[in-house]
Amino acid sequence: MNPIHHGTALFDTAVALTTQGIALADLTPEAFLHYAWECRRQGLVLGARGAGSRFPGHLAWQVLHTMGHFPSHGPATLKAALLNGRSTVKELVDRYKIRNTGVQHLLVAYLERRKPELDYSTLDNLSRHLANNFWATIEQLAPNQPDLRIDGELYQRWRDRIAIRVDGTGQRDFDPILRAVRAFYTDLQAWAAAEPEQWAIWVAPCPISDAEVRGYGIRKRRVKERMDDRTRQRQPLLNTLLEHLENRYGHLRDLLAQAADMAGGQTATLEGRTYQRLWSRVDERRVRLGGLANVRVLDLESGKHINVTHAEDAAFWEWAIVEVLRHSGVRIEEALELTHLSIRQYQRPNGEVIALLVIAPSKSDRERVIPMSAELFAVVAAIVRRHTTGGQTIPLLPRYDPKERQSSAPMPFLFQRKIGTKHEVMSDTTVVNMLKRRCVELAEQHPGFLATSFTPHDFRRLLATELVNSGLPIHIGAALLGHLNLQTTRGYVAVFNEDVVRHYQGFLDRRRQARPTDEYRPVTEPEWLGFEEHFDQRKVELGGCARPYSTPCQHEHACLRCPMININPKMLPRLDEIEVDLLARRARAEAEGWLGEIEGIDLTLSFLRQKRDQTRRLARVAPVDLGIPGIAPRSPARRE
Repeated sequence: MNPIHHGTALFDTAVALTTQGIALADLTPEAFLHYAWECRRQGLVLGARGAGSRFPGHLAWQVLHTMGHFPSHGPATLKAALLNGRSTVKELVDRYKIRNTGVQHLLVAYLERRKPELDYSTLDNLSRHLANNFWATIEQLAPNQPDLRIDGELYQRWRDRIAIRVDGTGQRDFDPILRAVRAFYTDLQAWAAAEPEQWAIWVAPCPISDAEVRGYGIRKRRVKERMDDRTRQRQPLLNTLLEHLENRYGHLRDLLAQAADMAGGQTATLEGRTYQRLWSRVDERRVRLGGLANVRVLDLESGKHINVTHAEDAAFWEWAIVEVLRHSGVRIEEALELTHLSIRQYQRPNGEVIALLVIAPSKSDRERVIPMSAELFAVVAAIVRRHTTGGQTIPLLPRYDPKERQSSAPMPFLFQRKIGTKHEVMSDTTVVNMLKRRCVELAEQHPGFLATSFTPHDFRRLLATELVNSGLPIHIGAALLGHLNLQTTRGYVAVFNEDVVRHYQGFLDRRRQARPTDEYRPVTEPEWLGFEEHFDQRKVELGGCARPYSTPCQHEHACLRCPMININPKMLPRLDEIEVDLLARRARAEAEGWLGEIEGIDLTLSFLRQKRDQTRRLARVAPVDLGIPGIAPRSPARRE
């Protein structure tokens, strides 16, 4: 540790003893935790700016635990002591203040029954759907609702309420809430048959109809369309993001190497920018006490102070996490759970050695092994070298899973950083914020990033699309991505327009190769003139005829009744004139008693109105006249 941190740890311990009036022997973890919370609440933390930003005493807690002053079975770090553990089922339900005690006990009993088959995050979400989104909302709408018999009017009000978020925006995906409530009613009905004394009293008709459940597939397709559109928007921006991350890390790495040997006030020029090394009394004190001073410089062009040590470290991890995500396609929690033990090798029968990456069980609860490409192996090797510089070993740290609310055993995690006095495994929130900062920075030069940002899962979708569109069998892609169902992989793949065109052109080429070659002979001049003359004869007053080539008119030029006529949108006023004339003729026929004429005019009027409506619809999509293709010019060799 830096010697300055020694004094900070002694200071925290002394203040904790002084403010509580106790001796060191009486300093318990609970007492020190109280000191940390109060200092954070009051903003009394050395080096911190503003209240409520940081906790003091991280190094002091670590030393007190290591020396045996704190119990060995307790948390080894202050962060572990501050984290919330798992709540009981009753605590999960009680956080929503349900007034109906009967329903409250029912929800607790139901969740206890479901608990063995669910992981903690799923149990937490289910309790939120049933206790908060369902029953707590029902009590807000109908405070005296006694049981689960929800009438249609109350159900519709509840349905409208859950469709709106707390901030007033629309809730696009509320299917998980509907399915959780429907499963709740169905389970009660099934369990009541076996245990009527406990569940039968609560059995009631489910207010969610079958029609709403059947619409789930349609809504999932809408979600798939939005995800595909998201992938298409980010695919052209991927190379820009990667180039920016790589250039930024390379620039800061070179700047750190160059500025580390400079004295205070000296300047250096790198890639057209001039930097001046900064040196302060704090830096002098750090060196005097045996520590290392951070490399800080002043950008003379922008006037910005840069802590190069911290900036280079952050730039490296931004580059490393993006490279690992885009080359492996792993989920963000799987990437953060990679350890030094995840790197394996496999020797094929021909002697070739392949580097492998073992992915710990995550969402699918199944371990998988993926082969590493040369690019991915280079990134992993760079991470290991960074941790082991100077003969060090990768620290063993526990990783806290915020979804499962528990810490893992100490492991040599690859994505860990030293921040201040403590080593910490990176969190998914940290990665999201890293990407957000870089996208905001890129938006200043690239307008495409103004309304678009990347998340860790975007790289997984981009890799899935690239693998399948490049010809990799989809079942191999599913194995690499850890999908148990091929339909899940298909949901990740976004087909681009150029891919559709390329595959269709390939299909046409293969079909042409299978047909006789004389069908693709050059067209003669008389044949082409006959072709053009045929299409000239199709032109009529109202538009053009779409009958097949080289076929005569089968409808005796009764164009308004013919399904092959394509009305020109410019002739819509002419249709109105014809309609007025037909109505006048029909009035004359009625006066004269010409019943056969009336029937024919009515049929013509119905066709006219259908074609007018159809033409108006097509006119709104702005049709483009492609014209008639011309005959291809012959090459000199072919003319000979």
